[in-house]
Amino acid sequence: MLYREAGQFKVSYQEDQQIFPIRQDRVGFIAILGFFFLAVPLVASEYWLQAILIPVLIFSLAAIGLNILTGYAGQLSLGSAAFMAVGAFGAYNFMLRVDGMPFLVALAIGGLCAAVVGVAFGLPSLRIKGFYLAVATLAAQFFIVWALVKFPWFSNNSSSGVISAQQIEILGFAFDTPVSKYLLTLGIVAVLALAAKNLVRSTTGRSWMAVRDMDVAAEVIGIRPMFAKLSAFAVSSFYCGVAGALYAYAYLGTVEPEGFNLDLSFKILFMIIIGGVGSIMGSFLGAAFIVLLPIFLNVAMHALFAGSMPAGLGSNLELIIFGGLIIFFLIVEPHGLARLWQIGKEKLRLWPFPH
Repeated sequence: MLYREAGQFKVSYQEDQQIFPIRQDRVGFIAILGFFFLAVPLVASEYWLQAILIPVLIFSLAAIGLNILTGYAGQLSLGSAAFMAVGAFGAYNFMLRVDGMPFLVALAIGGLCAAVVGVAFGLPSLRIKGFYLAVATLAAQFFIVWALVKFPWFSNNSSSGVISAQQIEILGFAFDTPVSKYLLTLGIVAVLALAAKNLVRSTTGRSWMAVRDMDVAAEVIGIRPMFAKLSAFAVSSFYCGVAGALYAYAYLGTVEPEGFNLDLSFKILFMIIIGGVGSIMGSFLGAAFIVLLPIFLNVAMHALFAGSMPAGLGSNLELIIFGGLIIFFLIVEPHGLARLWQIGKEKLRLWPFPH
């Protein structure tokens, strides 16, 4: 009875086109933001903030970027981790080589560098698609990592290619504690997630979905496939680049090119598959699922076997169970966790009446 829209009349076009047209959704969104901004920093431990919540937020941002490209524009990519590396190394070099460079500006420039690289590697999408496009973006994954290792200038002539992120400082305030880094990451992710939600509802987002559904028909009605595809690559790579910079500065502190390998790209791809392709909410749900499930399995197996199981066998069992659960979930609900969320909301709107 609480989730009803009866009596909520829309008297203007702007009200009808709100991100959250139902009052309960707006109240719920504000309550969730208030909980994560105000309550979580007070009750969460440093381990939860630094090792769980911050990576969930960062991977959610990267998943949003890939979801824009794959879920909304229909362009398959396997180079998300490489674009994250461009953002991380770009922000690092601008902070290093430009005196007085503000962190947020370096973060944005790192994302723009990733956007430029993404457009360059998105050019094959004008002629190929599907599996062949995935192979082209796979080349970007290997080429970018190779370039970052081959040219030591990117890592400030480090012999190992490892970079140590500078201290985060904004308006004279140093973000050097898990709580401050969590709040900074949460604020950036929240702003960019709302921007992405608005963007996919705009003319640009609708052109992406038209090209995704049928590019020939989209071109017939006046949509330019070249602009739609390359803009999707640019926006997607920008989000991945910002996520990569946060990955280096707010999470690890020290990164290397090999850390942004193909496994990380596949992990981000699994996040949008499990969370829901073509869903901003699904990006958050998928990231939380991928990050939290291995931790849960590790704790459960250690509690079940009381430390008597060999370490090698335990890690292999974690991978087997993790993969099996992913396959099972994809069979049961191929549209992801976001679809389960949507079904739950639909049932609440009709409860207690039969449906």
